[in-house]
Amino acid sequence: MVKTKDSILSDYQNNIKTQENRITDLKKKLNKISFSRLGLFIAEILIIALIINIGFNPILTGLLLVPLLLFMVLVKKQSAVQEELTYAGQLLWVYQNEEDQVLFGKNGYRNGDVYQDEQHPYSSDLDIFGAGSLYAFTNRCNTQKGMDLLAANFSRPNDKKIILDRQEAVQELHSYIDQTFHFRAELQNHKPEQLKIIQNKLKYQLPEQLLFTNKRFLKIYLKVVPFLMLGLLALGIILGGVSWQIFSLVAVFNMGLTFFNLKNINQVYYGFTGSSNLLNAFSGTIKWTEEVKWNSPYIKNLFPGQQASVPVSSQIRQLSKIIQAFDARLNIILSAFLNLFLLWDLKCSVNLADWHGKYANEVLSGLERIGEFEELIALATLTYNQPEWNMPSIADHFHLKTSALGHPLIPQGARVLNDFSLNPQPTVDIVTGSNMAGKSTFLRTIGINMVLAFSGAPVCAEEMSVSIFKVLSYMRIKDSLNDQTSTFKAELNRLKMILDAIKISANSLVLIDEMLRGTNSRDKYLGSKVFIEKLIDQRTPALFATHDLQLSEMIGDYPEQVRNYHFDIQINEGEMNFDYKLKHGPCTTFNAALLLKEIGLTLN
Repeated sequence: MVKTKDSILSDYQNNIKTQENRITDLKKKLNKISFSRLGLFIAEILIIALIINIGFNPILTGLLLVPLLLFMVLVKKQSAVQEELTYAGQLLWVYQNEEDQVLFGKNGYRNGDVYQDEQHPYSSDLDIFGAGSLYAFTNRCNTQKGMDLLAANFSRPNDKKIILDRQEAVQELHSYIDQTFHFRAELQNHKPEQLKIIQNKLKYQLPEQLLFTNKRFLKIYLKVVPFLMLGLLALGIILGGVSWQIFSLVAVFNMGLTFFNLKNINQVYYGFTGSSNLLNAFSGTIKWTEEVKWNSPYIKNLFPGQQASVPVSSQIRQLSKIIQAFDARLNIILSAFLNLFLLWDLKCSVNLADWHGKYANEVLSGLERIGEFEELIALATLTYNQPEWNMPSIADHFHLKTSALGHPLIPQGARVLNDFSLNPQPTVDIVTGSNMAGKSTFLRTIGINMVLAFSGAPVCAEEMSVSIFKVLSYMRIKDSLNDQTSTFKAELNRLKMILDAIKISANSLVLIDEMLRGTNSRDKYLGSKVFIEKLIDQRTPALFATHDLQLSEMIGDYPEQVRNYHFDIQINEGEMNFDYKLKHGPCTTFNAALLLKEIGLTLN
């Protein structure tokens, strides 16, 4: 059954209610546990008071253990419920974010402003990165790897095989959309940089930092020390005297051994502080990817080599347990006791070295996989949330044909759809029209849907068939006081970038909106005409939006190489109406006089 936007929104809202109810129930359960713990604490106090009043009694003394044991059980139970509550909150955020996206176009993930680049061939002109951008609309990544991958795939076209493989992968993940929400929830409360820190630690730092654990005496002594200390403690209790002195000497030796290696221990631990919860989250996300029998080649390639005898998710969980044990050093009193009797920090370091030798490479590969899946999940979520969008077909040779093509960042209710196709041979399509009639938006509609298509994502169209183009745009040209660059110089720089690029790439597509705004009208016309002739000579297809009707007359000299399109307005009783529909031929109706009249200026 194909879902509609209304049914998708309804599902999100039902999931939100389910999580809100679950959070309410879990909070009630936590309150009951807290009251039970208080009751057990009071019971323990009362038993102690009875023993003080009555005197030693074997039964009362035995009863002392009951509240203590029950208290420990409740502490463990409370920790588990708190984890459930935290996860439910994270999952609720995921569903609420999707509701906000469907209703208001808002997205709580990062908007990609760090990837903005005015020198990029198209990203600034087509609103690919930053507030209100395609990236802001699409991103569902919370790791640096995932965000970088999504930015990379929006920044250049992939080849045909990769696009088709990615389309298949996105559609397969779309069929697991409910599981992807849980995948994202696991990672929700963690900063993108944390995974990178752990990866750098495992790959570059630990191999050298763990060298001190390779001493044979140290490994043997660590195995013996628990039994040695327990035996000396028993002897001290039974025999006293010299036994206590020996016990004290061994304890001092243990402390000295820990202190002697403290610098190395601190280096090993740095970067893992408090990361056991994060590693557990990574283990949970990877476990799901291991349990599914994937069909798409693109996803299968994310699992290199033979299947590990121990799943990567289990390997990460083992690392998490080692780090959790290592975290005992955060409690000074507990750390002192454990190091005194068990050489705890050294034991954790040796355990980490053993783990690193067995599993580090496989785990590094698994951690990379998280970002790869996140990036695909972002596109799968886009596919799910936009059921009216479709996967484009990718042609082998020069081709573009669209049906009901719209701008993906314009809300569905306000979006106007147009059909557009290129001729079998490259042409320069001159688009004339009034101010605010839709010329610039149409150019961006073509470009931004190509960006989606070449990334392996669905496009905002009923149908789109396209060959792979290198998109080059000239739209928002800015001057720069810092670089002492005037608008006209900035325009010339952009034109040179386009001319240099089309010499290299035979598959270029140029999108130009009102060329040479920084010079006089005569030079603007002549410069535009010469540039169009250069594109014709290079057989480079282009869409050229302009107010200059003279350029539309070039069709007389180049009937096979130039096509005219326009966006017009309808004027009824002095009111302007825009339909934003692309029409053939040059524009005959303009609105500058009406717009000037609205501010008190009349053209004679």
